[in-house]
Parts: sequence; C-alpha cells; structure tokens
Amino acid sequence: MGNLDGMLVTVPHKIEARAFADAVSPAVTLSGSTNALRREPDGRWFADNFDGAGFVLGLRANGFDPAGKRVSLVGAGGAGGAIAAALLEAGVDHLAVCDRDEVILAALGSRMHAAYPNRVSLGTQPRLAAMDLVVNATPLGLRADDALPLDVMALSAGTVVADIIMKPRETALLRAAAARGHVVHHGEHMLTHQLDLYREFFRLDEAARSQNGAVQ
Repeated sequence: MGNLDGMLVTVPHKIEARAFADAVSPAVTLSGSTNALRREPDGRWFADNFDGAGFVLGLRANGFDPAGKRVSLVGAGGAGGAIAAALLEAGVDHLAVCDRDEVILAALGSRMHAAYPNRVSLGTQPRLAAMDLVVNATPLGLRADDALPLDVMALSAGTVVADIIMKPRETALLRAAAARGHVVHHGEHMLTHQLDLYREFFRLDEAARSQNGAVQ
C-alpha cells in the first residue's frame, strides 16, 4: 500500500494492530495496544497509543488530577490498557484493574507490575469502595440494553465516575452515577484531547506547511 502513510485504529483491533508495527512507543509497550500507526521515511511502521494520554489530559482539563489518587479501572482491553499505563505515569497512588478475560488481565498486569511495582491490583470484579475515580473502559453502555459495567450502589461518596464511551454521551452508567450525586466525566473528553497529539504524530502541520510552500 504505497499510498498509505498512517492510520487510526479503533475497537476491536487495537491489540492485534500492534503486530503490524516495526517499532513502538513506551505507551504501546506497556499497554499492549495501539490506536495510531505511521509509516516512517524508511518505510518502517511506528505505533503509538494516545487513548491514555487523551484521557488523563481530559481529566486534568476538567479539574481532576489523578496524581496520588486511588483509581478503579473496569476493562483491560485496548483502551483500558492505554488508560492504565497513562494513569500510572500520571502518578496514581493505586490502580485496581478488573476484566472478565483473565488472559488479557494477566498479560496487562504482568507488564504493569514490572514497570510500577506495588501500585497495581488485579481482579475479575471491580473494586469500588474507597476509590477517588472509577473508569468504565468496556463497551458496556454502547447499546441501550447493555447491563451496567459496575454497581453504582457500591461506590463511596465523592467518587468521580468516568466513561470512555462517546455515544451516547449520557451512558446508563453516568446517568445512574449522577442520580446518586457523583461527579461524572464524559467519554468525549478522551477523544478531543487526543486531536493535537494526532496532528503532531502524523506531522500534519509539517505537511500543510510543505504544501503551502509548494503552492507559493
């Protein structure tokens, strides 16, 4: 594909797409997934993942700094792994990760334990008590008849509830959490705070300047 210089990757291909890269960023190494690949001048493919960075930037822009916080992450797949990596890099005090797929959970856990010892716990059920932030990184909520990814009745008072699903904006989880008085964080923030990162990664500003110079 000589006319393809880059691509964005989405569900459900983020983990598998890593295998197409010749080189990867530290975020991809830790998360095990990618959402952006670009072809380098020598023809080799480089992979990065901006889901986690976008998520953390979105949190901070909306007044929540994850540094020193206790966080529960539901979902260890492509986006979940990237969010886990970014939260640990941002300095969370403890990260509890759960996923029903024990193979995916164990693989992500092994990488995180090696990079951030004593700061991560794993389980097949969400840990919800005494958490500052709970994140849904599963697809549950995309459809109206989906079950809730976690029990909002088990949340501690003051826990912020985040969902990475963008449509619908008000997922069933966020509606249920808001009804119980929790501050909620919408999925759109993860995407909007990746846009500038994408522009830099794909060198779009450089390409635009080159085209403008050629026209002049």
